[in-house]
Amino acid sequence: MSENENNRNENEIEKVEDKDVHVEEKKKDDGYEKFCFICHRPESVTGKLIDLPNNISVCSDCMQKSFDAMTSGQIDYSKLMNIPGVQIFNMSDLENAAPRQQKVKKKKEGEEKKPLIDINHIPAPHKIKARLDEYVVGQEYAKKVISVAVYNHYKRVATDTMDDIEIEKSNILMIGPTGSGKTYMVKTLARLLDVPLAITDATSLTEAGYIGDDIESVVSKLLAAADNDVEKAEQGIIFIDEIDKIAKKKNTNQRDVSGESVQQGMLKLLEGSEVEVPVGANSKNAMVPLTTVNTRNILFICGGAFPDLDNIIKERLTKQSSIGFNADLKDKYDNDKDLLSRVSTEDLRSFGMIPEFLGRLPIICTLRGLDEDMLVKILKEPKNAILKQYQKLLALDEVKLDFDEGALRAIARKAMKKDTGARALRAIIEDFMLDIMYEIPKDDSIGQVTITESYIEGTGGPVITLRGQEPLRLEG
Repeated sequence: MSENENNRNENEIEKVEDKDVHVEEKKKDDGYEKFCFICHRPESVTGKLIDLPNNISVCSDCMQKSFDAMTSGQIDYSKLMNIPGVQIFNMSDLENAAPRQQKVKKKKEGEEKKPLIDINHIPAPHKIKARLDEYVVGQEYAKKVISVAVYNHYKRVATDTMDDIEIEKSNILMIGPTGSGKTYMVKTLARLLDVPLAITDATSLTEAGYIGDDIESVVSKLLAAADNDVEKAEQGIIFIDEIDKIAKKKNTNQRDVSGESVQQGMLKLLEGSEVEVPVGANSKNAMVPLTTVNTRNILFICGGAFPDLDNIIKERLTKQSSIGFNADLKDKYDNDKDLLSRVSTEDLRSFGMIPEFLGRLPIICTLRGLDEDMLVKILKEPKNAILKQYQKLLALDEVKLDFDEGALRAIARKAMKKDTGARALRAIIEDFMLDIMYEIPKDDSIGQVTITESYIEGTGGPVITLRGQEPLRLEG
């Protein structure tokens, strides 16, 4: 073999070795922070970690404490083997014994925070509202408020370091009866937006030290939605549903662990502060690493049904002029569908929300209860309307499904009686579509089914059309 060939082979071997070393380094540094296996502090706090076999890392403090315990002579290792059930210590058992921990992305030093979206490409409020219109029927005011809030949130984050003027964030409180579309609106927003958005629930929140979720778990869910990237999470949006469930308890001698105390704990979150957040868990404990998140740029949207709030509003309005020639009748506001729009902070305080909490939610928007016309629109107009879903299911069996206008009105009337908003529609449709979905696959000759008002009312049946024949009405 010539000398040139030998040199060429040596160069190739060196290249392969360099490549392997580079791949190994790349594997080690995957952009996520390492945590100490014992104390769970991140590498940015503890300093350089000592790597042990089986992907276990330990900080120098814990390693020193371990050596000190061994050398102090307090443990007699010879007696350990005589204890029943104790086997030879195996490092690989450590990895299997502890739960898989979430990692947090490293913060890059010396690099400025970049906004998630460029200021020149921020979607305008009318564009955000137009996308919401495709899925949500009615509630024009609420959609407008949310569209403007999200647009301003983008701008606020994008211009955070541009000049000396600090733009305050405008957290929102959404009030509306059950089934009016509060959660659905925000879930739709989650699909349309590019910023991390977390939807969480206030019902399980309790004061620190009690069974339930800690207040910080609200931010923990946003961190998970941002793929454990703290910088992305600090520019996100959090929707807290069922916020009325943390109202101050009235006439109770027991400790209010899920009411006023939770509101007090949430004050710092809503206003903006550095919060220690558990990574990948709902509460802080010894096995969960913690990281710090600044909530100053996080937009909070709170929503709740606030049952019986309308009675508090009614009481306030009738008190204003209850005596004399200009007095209002006691039942004047009984049938007012738009009563919630007259809500004031005074009413919310009477309901049980503390004034400091309400002060951090400057925008209050109300959603209207659904009437018959709105329910009919919800049935057929949105992109993923319930009727369109059933039409698609039957289209897969090559059967066309139609609904009479009278049938839609009958469904809406039944839903109004249930008084649970748009949620009632699916329950009613599931009920009368059961027999149709069961019977149609039996007969391949059926080409079309038309749902009639009499079928919904239980006095008749649907109109069945066979392929290439005249419609045949089935008796109910």
